[in-house]
Amino acid sequence: MWRRLMWRNLWLAVLLGALAFSCAAAEQKGDARPRRLALVIGNASYEDHSLTNATRDAAATGELLSRLGFEVMTYSNLDRARMNEAVHEFNRRLAAGGVGLLYFAGHAMQVGKSTLLLPVDAQGSPAAPITQGIDLNGILAGMSVPRSDQLNLVVLDTCLNNPYDPANVSIVQPPSRTIVAYATAPGTYAADGTRHGAYTAALLRAIAQPGRNMEGVLDDAARFVSHATEGRQVPWIAEGPAAAASEFQFAPSAAQASDSGNDHSRSTTATETVVAFQSRGILPKDSNEQYELTFWESIKDSTYPSDYEAYLKAYPNGRFATLAHARIDRLRASAAAPKAQSQTQTQPEHARAAAPPASSLMAPPAPAPAEKSVAASPPPTPASKPALKTAASTAGEIKDCATCPALVALPGGTFEMGSNSDDPAERPVHRVSIGQPFAIGKYEVTVEQWNACADASGCPRIDIEGNPSKSTPVHNLSWDDAQVYVKWLSKTTGKTYRLPTEAEWEYAARGGTTTTYWWGNEMRKGYADCKDCGEPWRKDSPVNVGSFMPNPFGLFDMNGSVWEWVADCWHSSYKGAPADARVWDEAGCPMRVIRGGSWPDGGAYMQSSTRFKYSASVRQSQNGLRVARDMK
Repeated sequence: MWRRLMWRNLWLAVLLGALAFSCAAAEQKGDARPRRLALVIGNASYEDHSLTNATRDAAATGELLSRLGFEVMTYSNLDRARMNEAVHEFNRRLAAGGVGLLYFAGHAMQVGKSTLLLPVDAQGSPAAPITQGIDLNGILAGMSVPRSDQLNLVVLDTCLNNPYDPANVSIVQPPSRTIVAYATAPGTYAADGTRHGAYTAALLRAIAQPGRNMEGVLDDAARFVSHATEGRQVPWIAEGPAAAASEFQFAPSAAQASDSGNDHSRSTTATETVVAFQSRGILPKDSNEQYELTFWESIKDSTYPSDYEAYLKAYPNGRFATLAHARIDRLRASAAAPKAQSQTQTQPEHARAAAPPASSLMAPPAPAPAEKSVAASPPPTPASKPALKTAASTAGEIKDCATCPALVALPGGTFEMGSNSDDPAERPVHRVSIGQPFAIGKYEVTVEQWNACADASGCPRIDIEGNPSKSTPVHNLSWDDAQVYVKWLSKTTGKTYRLPTEAEWEYAARGGTTTTYWWGNEMRKGYADCKDCGEPWRKDSPVNVGSFMPNPFGLFDMNGSVWEWVADCWHSSYKGAPADARVWDEAGCPMRVIRGGSWPDGGAYMQSSTRFKYSASVRQSQNGLRVARDMK
């Protein structure tokens, strides 16, 4: 059994070596090299359990992969926001085609079927690794975008222990043509050596050896791992369908390894001396029973259902599980009752807010750029918590069919677009005039509205995880999907539906304000659906549309919830941008603009000026849409 596991789990080393052989053969024949892209992350600077070798592991791995012909993106010590950004960019670039490889060295854990990779800020409390850890399943979903030469390789030099419930570990099968190589078996630990993690050292050494056939590479690498750990660390591999059918079958030639690996092989030929077992995992400071009690004590007075959900994920059958379920039900019920009462009591006021007179919708002139850090006027006074969701009146709505999105009509106006932040994509600040009135979705398009199109054979069925409700914003959409939907709406209603232009979107999002957020210059909880934004919030999916307060234009969820596609082609800054509401487009544009941030993102993404990009043809779990319509 041990030998079978060694041979299976060193298949990744063969694949990597075969990539180098393929490069050499292609050069000799004058053929173009197949494209290979790698994302390499080493996280070491954890507050509670820092690591000695993780960043060095990542640097050495990135260097060797670069020599083997990979385009390498290498990062170290990423917090959750930056780690999500790196994965997002990696998936965007990978969508263009080629072999994708993700390498991660750092802390991780296996909680049930979730492999959670820990950013450096995912510690501080027992709940933090669960609420802040990045689930490998989500990363694999992004890497699994179909492409003709697809092969996905994931290498994790991490532990796979569960500090909450050691028996609650389970590895799921990866997507098609995907191989995940774990440094150790589910529920166990990985070791560190003097310079590298034991697993990374073995892989580096096996790949760097010149002129070895497949059996020799497997034998060498197996011997390195076994000797270094004295059989205490058993690597593990999970293969998706068709993964073993990869064309990469050969070890690197001596010439290629000599050119690319000699310097590195000299640093790794000595067997790594293990200096720390159980180093790459979160170890409870107390017994399992005491750790559960510590977890519960840290959340027992919380008013956020998500904290109790985190407890239930860690301890599905824990001693406080029944109480956790009861707390969740009670918190949700108490939140729903005042909202319903408030809707009745405050309807007239909110009905007026949803359809303000045209004069009030004109955006006032923004202050000069040097003054933008100071609000032009005091931030608007927020409504009380019970007022959440009460502006969902139908006053001023436009609905062209029973299943069509509700629209809000906006007049033309002038505003200052962009910001003077550190992000060059938001500069320069420039004045934009919206010359014609237009209508825009009061909410993001929901699952129910998208399914109406699918039921009519006008749109594809979209696979969305988590069994979303019909009022959840539809997500996992490409820009191309969004175009299909607005064309179907136009055909169904006889009206001209489209995606809003980027200028129209920011004009609508600001709601006539000039501050960083429509509610003021400071981030506040309870105004947007994001991980730092307060309740209601769920880790795995956006909440129902209309769960937060509308902006001054009566529009819901312009901040957070899901990224929203707009019509424009991506440009890296506003230099040369139109001064009106036209689409800024280019022929054959591969990258389109998304706006507004999404529920897994932090509060910094909720700013009215935030913009990002994504491949037009690729579906991504955080991307959705809001429609616009001409008023002519």
